Amino acid sequence: MTGNPTHPDRGRIVAGNALGVASMAAWAAGFPAAEALLADWDLPLLVAARFLSALLVLVPFWLLREGVGALARVPWMRGMAIGAIGFGGSALTILLSQWYTDPVTVAIFAATTPLCATVVAWMVLGRGFSRGFFLGLVAALVGGIIATGNGVPGSIGAGALFAVISGLLFSWGTLMTIRHLGAQSGLGQISVTATGATLAMGVFALALWAAGVVTLPEQPLTLTNLGLFALYGVLAYAVSQVMWIGSAARLGVAVASFHVNIAPFYTMLILLALGGDWSWPQAIGAAIVGLGVVVAQR
Repeated sequence: MTGNPTHPDRGRIVAGNALGVASMAAWAAGFPAAEALLADWDLPLLVAARFLSALLVLVPFWLLREGVGALARVPWMRGMAIGAIGFGGSALTILLSQWYTDPVTVAIFAATTPLCATVVAWMVLGRGFSRGFFLGLVAALVGGIIATGNGVPGSIGAGALFAVISGLLFSWGTLMTIRHLGAQSGLGQISVTATGATLAMGVFALALWAAGVVTLPEQPLTLTNLGLFALYGVLAYAVSQVMWIGSAARLGVAVASFHVNIAPFYTMLILLALGGDWSWPQAIGAAIVGLGVVVAQR
């Protein structure tokens, strides 16, 4: 006897996976855009500007769709705290990882996010993990070493560390969003968390600017920069995040995180389309990382 193809659980799974694939395709576009922006923008200012550009698009769409009354239905303090810690911290540390490595390598390191999600589920929900988790972790580390074989060891280690921290924060933020903001629409969830991330990263960047640690770019609002922020802030965060939360709500954080493994291949294809070179070590390393994550989740 075969399953019913119209069963609601099957539809939920299909929709969750479709959202996961689309989310990661949009997210991957942010890595090449960030690489270009890092040439002119200091890292803390770039993170703050990313969230601000996303917020300028998210909030109008949210209010147009649900009305001004939606503002009163949102638990702002809790939502902004989740956004500041989970998504603001995650964006800062993943960009630090990219600063130490390159767009494809950071995407490969980010493929350990499902392992991070497993750890978060264990810590927050009390869910244990099996021997396969450790085998998968070893495979993921080996894949990362192969993929970054031509890099500087210190930079590789720092890049991997920041990517893992980012994965932990991102998984925590996703889980808290689903648990505590589940009554809100996807646009509402992302708008309130993006507000928290924007405020936190903005205050952090302004403090560093006031202290003379970072400087504003000479021409921050060129047409090129606006186009890059449309990719980095609007597509790779605002659009991607709405789809990502939808995927995680349907599949669970750990299972949805599996789609992060596709991101390195999307990033390589985007760079290839922009005139970059194909890297077999990075492709093989990405495949090993993906295999490790599959083993860890079985």
